[in-house]
Amino acid sequence: MRRALRENSLGLVFGLLFLAVLVAQAFAGHADFNQRQLTAGFPPVSLGRYLTSASFASDVAENWQSEYLQFFLYIFLTVWLVQKGSPESKKPGEEGLESDREQMVGRYATEDSPGWAHASGLRRALLSNSLGLVMGLLFVGSWLAQSIAGAAAFNEQQLRDLQEPVTWAEYLTEPDFWNRTLQNWQSELLAVASMVILSIYLRQRGSPESKPVGSPHDTTGTEG
Repeated sequence: MRRALRENSLGLVFGLLFLAVLVAQAFAGHADFNQRQLTAGFPPVSLGRYLTSASFASDVAENWQSEYLQFFLYIFLTVWLVQKGSPESKKPGEEGLESDREQMVGRYATEDSPGWAHASGLRRALLSNSLGLVMGLLFVGSWLAQSIAGAAAFNEQQLRDLQEPVTWAEYLTEPDFWNRTLQNWQSELLAVASMVILSIYLRQRGSPESKPVGSPHDTTGTEG
């Protein structure tokens, strides 16, 4: 058990942090929602009612979709684009899909390789692109969930303001939708750009996201 916990500690800690923050968001969001309810002259709602509301679903999904967009773009763009000096980048000149030997597929697969690494055709293509494809699907799914929940929350406010509700397609053209969406996208893209560029000049000893402390600034694709 101790060995299993140690070998999976990174995923477990992030999973627990995620749950803790999600619970905290639920309580904070519930309090904020009820404050707005009272200000508008409506009765407060229970925590259970809030957790099943379009408002909570929209707030959660809009952050998820921006995170998965970040990973989807990063996974695919780092195949072809480089940043000299960053440990987050391939070395200049190594752009592209790499050879079967480097990727250990087909006749270069080892006994420990996944089964589909030995295959050819569609199965190998799916395994070769599975990470990016799943991240892309998670982005599309969470974006769709955000848009549907956001439309429901938007229409609740429309009815309170004695305005006509809108369809889902109409909501996709609303400034409210794109304001909520783009403010998350820009923050995630800024975070990635900051990590790529700052890791050229800054170090974190022992982290695989950083170069060794003594590495020259122009060393590319080397992790600590």
